[in-house]
Amino acid sequence: MSIQDLQERIAAEKAALVAAKLNHAVSPVENPTTLLKARRNIARMLTILREKQN
Repeated sequence: MSIQDLQERIAAEKAALVAAKLNHAVSPVENPTTLLKARRNIARMLTILREKQN
């Protein structure tokens, strides 16, 4: 993946995480570990992005 693709995907994942958090606040999510997995995936992508930029 290129740096541009990673940045776009990170932005999309962050937006999806915010939406999931809002949905969880309104009605509890059946499996809250999906929120944790989403955060970890974003962190992994940010790490890869930083490695590519250096």
